[in-house]
Amino acid sequence: MRRYADNWGRIIPRLGGRLLGYFLPLEGTNYEAWGLVGFDSLGEYEAYRARLRADGEAQDNLAFAQQQRFILREERTFTEAVL
Repeated sequence: MRRYADNWGRIIPRLGGRLLGYFLPLEGTNYEAWGLVGFDSLGEYEAYRARLRADGEAQDNLAFAQQQRFILREERTFTEAVL
């Protein structure tokens, strides 16, 4: 799983996302990880997703995760920062 997270550390910024952090399990439950990515607007997020789908390195990373079968569930939640 660390290799997968390390790869996103390069891929996400290159494709226009602002990687706020990738968090792997350390103690307690070992089946949940978080990737936090920031965007200034929903439009920027949608453009990023299109680039992500077309990117070879991103496709390879997802294929690796599917091959290793460590993603049990993926959820997307949109939040707003409170300043």
